[in-house]
Amino acid sequence: MLERLAVVSGGGTGIGKAISRELAADGCRVVIVGRRAEVLERAREEIDRAVGAARVVPLKADLTDSHQVSAAAESIAELGPVDVLVNNAGAVITEPADDSLAALADAWRRDLDTNLLTAVLLTTALLDRLRRPDGRLIVISSAAAQRGGAGPHSAGSYAAAKAALHGWAFGLARQLGPDGITVNVLAPGYVADTEIFGERWTPEFHAAKVADTLVGRAGTPDDVAAAVRYLASPAAGYLTGQVIGLNGGAVLGR
Repeated sequence: MLERLAVVSGGGTGIGKAISRELAADGCRVVIVGRRAEVLERAREEIDRAVGAARVVPLKADLTDSHQVSAAAESIAELGPVDVLVNNAGAVITEPADDSLAALADAWRRDLDTNLLTAVLLTTALLDRLRRPDGRLIVISSAAAQRGGAGPHSAGSYAAAKAALHGWAFGLARQLGPDGITVNVLAPGYVADTEIFGERWTPEFHAAKVADTLVGRAGTPDDVAAAVRYLASPAAGYLTGQVIGLNGGAVLGR
């Protein structure tokens, strides 16, 4: 079988790094895209060492910047058709600077840019490069999109940005299905060992999140990576247009 090419945004840390490692272990050549060159290089060394082969290509780009996305897409195009595209980049942005509407608007724009526009721009830039048939497009969302976030800020712009990914992905599934490309959304719940919670993480925060599950534990980046590995595989060719919850039962299927 020919080596497949995967692209993972936000691939240098946390969930993105675990996904990249899993796809590399599955034999893919993996382009990891992120804003911090030194983080990407450390991830490349770690993953290549773990899988015992040079499979990772780091690519620095700010995916909220359309010019940088275009340049990144040109670099990726030189490597061949994209078999797997994982839109994982995103973050919980800091709360508005003050109580003004202007500050609120700025915070919402940052959240929408970081969690929605990054996926839209990168996917659009690579759309013609996706493998036809058998391409795989995977969008990493959040349980917050299904039930709202945990605080006054994240319950608004972050959850809304993640929820917007769902409707967008459904449209892509309809558009790309005739070309043999599947499009699915993976919506993780609480996943420990990531940078996303920052200073909000405390032992009490962790305990409350675990108590909210039915299985009595937090998710891990490897849990998400294993699910992505299946969605990216040839075996998942009949699965498309779905939002798949990965949350330990904290949000029941709907």
